[in-house]
Amino acid sequence: MDVQFLILIAIGFVAQMVDGALGMAFGVIASSSLIAAGVSPALASAAIHAAEVVTTAISGVSHLWNKNVDWRLFLKVAIAGVCGGIFGAYVLTGLPEAIVKPVVTVYLSAMSVLILARVAGWKLDQWRPPTPLVGAGGGFLDAIGGGGWGPLVVATLVAAGDNPRRTVGSVNAAEFFVTLSVSAAFLTKLDFALYGQLALGLIMGGALAAPLAGYLLRVLSPRVTLILIGIVLAGLSLVNLAGLFLQ
Repeated sequence: MDVQFLILIAIGFVAQMVDGALGMAFGVIASSSLIAAGVSPALASAAIHAAEVVTTAISGVSHLWNKNVDWRLFLKVAIAGVCGGIFGAYVLTGLPEAIVKPVVTVYLSAMSVLILARVAGWKLDQWRPPTPLVGAGGGFLDAIGGGGWGPLVVATLVAAGDNPRRTVGSVNAAEFFVTLSVSAAFLTKLDFALYGQLALGLIMGGALAAPLAGYLLRVLSPRVTLILIGIVLAGLSLVNLAGLFLQ
């Protein structure tokens, strides 16, 4: 096992610990790391989705075991997310990143402000978009950008006032079905042999982290989970904003 493969395992472990506990950032962390290492965006996205078929399955079982899932919310976001993911993978994979990225960055920045405002005690529970629309948007963005399911869906629902633990658990469990649909679309477009080894390293690291992340979410208080989601989301937004201005 060479050093590069160990690095892939480490990336998968860290990405899944954050994603499993807070419901976001596996794709962003893994994609940023792989692209920084010289992997093309297309191969990075394909490898991440292939890996997430396994890691999200383990993570979903972990959240079920720890009773973090709200079944009604799960069904709403899973069905809508699969539809949005398939649509994004087959129809709009060629959409220019220069158009999509600024819009998503501004939206996520707004969500981080709303979440941190909730932590500060502001009353924002009256604002709520339709849950299926949020799920469809998350699946769509995940397909065309290699990530975005967790940040968009978790951030929007938590900002609307949903319980952080149930939201993260339900969205994380639903992510398996979204990822499976998107990954199946990639199989028709790219050679799996090109990204299979990358996916294997991410899978091994993510599989080690997934059970720990489910337990961590169960023991964290809703307030601490809310604060951590807001901080991670704000950090991702700042990184994306910096990337936009540095291009």
